[in-house]
Amino acid sequence: MKAIQFEEYGGPEVLKAIDTEKPEPAGRQVLIEVKAVGVNYADTARREGQYVVPTPLPFIPGAEIAGIVKEIGPGVKSVKECDRVVTLISSNGYAEYALADERTLVPLPEEVDFTYGAAILLQGLTAYHVLKTSGQLQEGETVLIHAGAGGVGSIAIQLAKIFGAGKVIATASSEEKRQFAKDLGADVVIDYTKEGWEKELDKATDGKGVDVALEMVGGEVFSKTLAAMAPFGRVVVYGKAGNEQPNLNPVMLMGKNHTVTGFFLPQIMRKPDLYSRSLGELLKFIQEGRVKLTIGGTYPLEEAAKVHELLQSRATKGKLVLEP
Repeated sequence: MKAIQFEEYGGPEVLKAIDTEKPEPAGRQVLIEVKAVGVNYADTARREGQYVVPTPLPFIPGAEIAGIVKEIGPGVKSVKECDRVVTLISSNGYAEYALADERTLVPLPEEVDFTYGAAILLQGLTAYHVLKTSGQLQEGETVLIHAGAGGVGSIAIQLAKIFGAGKVIATASSEEKRQFAKDLGADVVIDYTKEGWEKELDKATDGKGVDVALEMVGGEVFSKTLAAMAPFGRVVVYGKAGNEQPNLNPVMLMGKNHTVTGFFLPQIMRKPDLYSRSLGELLKFIQEGRVKLTIGGTYPLEEAAKVHELLQSRATKGKLVLEP
């Protein structure tokens, strides 16, 4: 089978197409013919050797796949060959075939395209759980979503509305992206690259502050976000796209009972019931048309390096997907 692998850390150019043996399922594993695989910042962090956990070399990236079950291991009970499924795996998704544990599989409805199935996995589950599980969003609360035109942000805007947020504030770096966030349902959009953007945020909340903030930039953006939180406000950190470490003095949290919490999706995978239930809800939202996904582009597997360049240029909006 064909796959995309890197043998050293570096820029997109280290991604190389290879021919390798098709894996064989054992135990409760299934072999999936990959029809679509999502591309994420986690993949670029893996490639650069900057991921949250170590990345062994050589490495085939790709965590979110949608496809068809082609073979099943001897211990498999819940799926059969030809089933349409989606799943998150730790690696090896940039390939024509991939192995997955049957316990991580969720059925993909016939009405949902493989591209959309792959597109909702990592970013949809992240958006869902940073709002609901880590952010503890309550009905009527104000939510701040940084990078509102991005993969997580664009889904989070819609989910925040579904979950009953009173006001959704999104930030984005260009007029086009801010309009995109507004079209998705954001009540207020702010240019966070502009000096003094935090004053606009204060005005948008009538000086009351933000209840839940989704933060993945770091540095000064994190510091200004924390300063803008309402009493009992929760900042959920789920990335570090800006590569700047923020300064955080825990004593600062005491005055208004603020909470700063981290989110790492693989921990959700350790709770199969929570993972399956939330992913099932997301697929239902898509099926019903309540969550709309924006696909920024679909590309052949061989163009993985080009797709990584596009993703890191921040010139895209919506989800980028590879099709083996």
